[in-house]
Amino acid sequence: MKKVSYKLKIIITIMIVFSLIVSYVNVISADKKIETVAYKKTPVGAHGRLNVKGTKLVDQYGKEIQIQGVSTHGINWDVGKPYVNYQSFQNLRDEWGVNCIRIAMYTQEYNGYCVTDEREKKDLLETIDSAIKYAKKLGMYIIIDWHVLSDQNPLKYKKEAKEFFRLMAKKYGKNKNVMFEICNEPNGNTTWNDIKKYANPIIKVIRKYAKKSIIIVGTPTWSQDVDVASMSPIKNGKNIMYAIHFYAATHQDYYMNKVKKAISNKLPVICTEFSGCEANGNGNINKSSLYKWLDYLKSNGIGYCCWSLSNKNESASLLKADCYKKYGYTYSDLSKMGKLLVEFYKK
Repeated sequence: MKKVSYKLKIIITIMIVFSLIVSYVNVISADKKIETVAYKKTPVGAHGRLNVKGTKLVDQYGKEIQIQGVSTHGINWDVGKPYVNYQSFQNLRDEWGVNCIRIAMYTQEYNGYCVTDEREKKDLLETIDSAIKYAKKLGMYIIIDWHVLSDQNPLKYKKEAKEFFRLMAKKYGKNKNVMFEICNEPNGNTTWNDIKKYANPIIKVIRKYAKKSIIIVGTPTWSQDVDVASMSPIKNGKNIMYAIHFYAATHQDYYMNKVKKAISNKLPVICTEFSGCEANGNGNINKSSLYKWLDYLKSNGIGYCCWSLSNKNESASLLKADCYKKYGYTYSDLSKMGKLLVEFYKK
């Protein structure tokens, strides 16, 4: 009887273990099925890799698609980096109607990529890597932004930019959701010819590894002179777009006419940074000018990304200064600009 009982126990144990394994496999299979179905409903799941067709951005089926995005503040500051997390991006996608995240990495300002030490540089690269992983899992598009500002002319750090974009393109060039913005806001005395001298070799570096990715080129005068770029566009291949930036309380009809001229000249334009306040990121929000801009961009199929996902105490921030949440934002957590943005995006 003891031998029979022992064998019986072994058989029962085997049956229980087998049953548990089968149940586990079924659960995993079910999860995968649920994830697959959900992914198909995400922006990237529904539209795939984007391409430039004429002046428009189109999806993998050739259908026009519009980027409706939010930019982080600089990830080299504590007003930008903490918001780079999975729950935050999911919040923007599901509650705000956002389909694209722009990761802003300053080149020269505090802790900027070209002026910091190797440890901090590694941290910046890890933050970008995390952002791309979150965006990929959530089926969101993402723009890697080389945030030229106080350095004015992108030629200043051309060598560093080539190495950075070589690394980015080699690592993420096959990701169908990743785009590259190679110079945020050239300014000062930087000419369009200067930008072209910078852009051509950078594009060549990127194209070695990222044959089909969208590349966005900044334009002179803080990315406002798209009309100037339209007179002599870059001839270095396909899937290149040109950045327009606006701050609605400062930049009104005169600047919108620059976009109209660029479009009439068949230049593919994308707005990778905007807000409703003044150009310094502060001051009053001009709602009528903001919505005039957004209505124009939307009606002409021009994508846009709002500055910025932050609680920094300035008008452009989308969160209130006293909101310390890093995700799970509610309507009451939003600044005036944040509320206007979400109301427009949710339409």
